[in-house]
Amino acid sequence: MGKQWKIAGINFDFRHMDHLLAYAHSEPNVEIVGVCHEDPAELKDAVAACDLTEDQVYTDWRACIDESNPDLVILCPATRDHALWVERMADCGKHVLIEKPFAANLAQADRMVECMRRAQLSLAINWPLAWYPPHVTAYRLLREGKIGELQEIHFYDGNRGPIVDRSVANGVDPGIEDKQRHWYYDADGGGSLIDYLGYGAVLATWYWDGRLPSEIMTMKGGDLRLAVDEQSVTMARYGNWISTFQTRWGTLTDPWEFQTQPKCGFVLKGTGGTIGHFDYEKHVRLANRAHPEGRLLSVDEAVYPRCNPVEYWVHCLERGQAPEGPLSIETNRIAQQIVDTAVQSAREGRALPLIG
Repeated sequence: MGKQWKIAGINFDFRHMDHLLAYAHSEPNVEIVGVCHEDPAELKDAVAACDLTEDQVYTDWRACIDESNPDLVILCPATRDHALWVERMADCGKHVLIEKPFAANLAQADRMVECMRRAQLSLAINWPLAWYPPHVTAYRLLREGKIGELQEIHFYDGNRGPIVDRSVANGVDPGIEDKQRHWYYDADGGGSLIDYLGYGAVLATWYWDGRLPSEIMTMKGGDLRLAVDEQSVTMARYGNWISTFQTRWGTLTDPWEFQTQPKCGFVLKGTGGTIGHFDYEKHVRLANRAHPEGRLLSVDEAVYPRCNPVEYWVHCLERGQAPEGPLSIETNRIAQQIVDTAVQSAREGRALPLIG
């Protein structure tokens, strides 16, 4: 039997942590040895779901590290604090899987990369969208040449909003004062652009095989009383063609419950066809010269080691390999360049060359 990897989940600001710990709990070669958040109420669901004991629950992150001694740490802090938490883990000698986005800005992203490089530790960045079967299937079809050479990517994504009470069906949207009090709407790392453009930029960079856009133009929308946007539209020039990325807080529905209109997902346009692939759907639509009317193709089934981010991350560590694709530092840095340029473009009201 191989190594049993010890994992701790630290900082539950972003509740994707529950999903990541569930993956860890399901892996036979992974043991959850501790969870930590300053507010213990935030830990209750994960403690119950992962069968954790009282002595594995912490409110002091350093005590969690010192006493549980994990090999790996999953982090889900507020965006503005990503660099701080990764630097803390690097100082403690821990490999890190951090939940999206990469960072609040490119400078913080580079701090994260540098501290982990100096400590000779692994850093992986998880984007849930990267595991959706329609988007993985589209990547395979693209690489098989089913639509020829890629020319354009068109992306739309969002949800009802980050602080909507989802326990109430069709509930009333939160008011302006509720939004102003929450870190999701904080000027340093909040807004629909920061929340969702990264998804599109990371997967687009994966589809483009690391190609950089030359120029970015972004406009933002939303209630002007807020410090952040609730909508953004970004155009990115790749060669002679324009790709588009739209983000929205305030869709009528959440796409995981009822697909939005426009649909959340992607359309890839190549020299010889198109692929439409949308979140949570069981098929992708492929149209090409052989089938211009389009065909629905069943999505691929996930297979080891790419069933979930924890499985893949551990697989890479066991083999001494750096994560590839949407979890890699290289892909995420390019995506961060796109996001930072989009933020600056919206601020200045003009198209800009890619930053960084």
